[in-house]
Amino acid sequence: MAQQTQVARVLERYERWLARWPSAAALAAATPAEVLTEWVGLGYNQRALRLRAACDIVTREGWPRDSAGLRALPGVGPYTAAAVASFAFGERVAAVDTNVRRVASRLQAEPSALLPATRHGDWNQAAMELGARVCTARAPRCGACPAASWCPSRGRVVQPARSARAAPRERFEDSDRWARGRVVAALAAGEQLPSQLAGPRLERVLAGLQRDGLVERGPTGLGLPGAPR
Repeated sequence: MAQQTQVARVLERYERWLARWPSAAALAAATPAEVLTEWVGLGYNQRALRLRAACDIVTREGWPRDSAGLRALPGVGPYTAAAVASFAFGERVAAVDTNVRRVASRLQAEPSALLPATRHGDWNQAAMELGARVCTARAPRCGACPAASWCPSRGRVVQPARSARAAPRERFEDSDRWARGRVVAALAAGEQLPSQLAGPRLERVLAGLQRDGLVERGPTGLGLPGAPR
């Protein structure tokens, strides 16, 4: 849930989700429509279907015990696999997000080379926090950094130049991502599609949702996959 979604938005939904589906087997037994309906509001709805597919594999084959096995599950990339493997299984692997990559770059080392012999999960958590709170992109606080005494980049970070005029940004409401979310939310709630969606844009969005397995067309119209119609 926290992939590309703020943790503050996730916490309440995470607890409700686990109350409804407390195990991988329980989620694997749910219909895609049920899973998507519970996911509405978290964004990037394909994550919900990938999570369900991953739970189906885990239910049949058991949990992978290392990052390589976790990466074979649907929707699990290198960072997520490494984080889970180090936190849950104690594997000596670096969980490299944007913050960790920045810290390692300024220390002029590969993240894996910085890993200690023990407490790998603690190191990953510390490196993430260091990059997020101290070794930041624009204003690193070198004086507060525990690695400052051996960091070759201390006091030498060049601030990126800002362009005089930023390019105009597309309104979120004008994006296909917004439209896809509105369609899924409307179908989950049993409501009409938003009135501002029509014509070629709507057809393009529906085609993409069908291609991604998020929407089905049946004799009685549109619906979420697996939903009775």
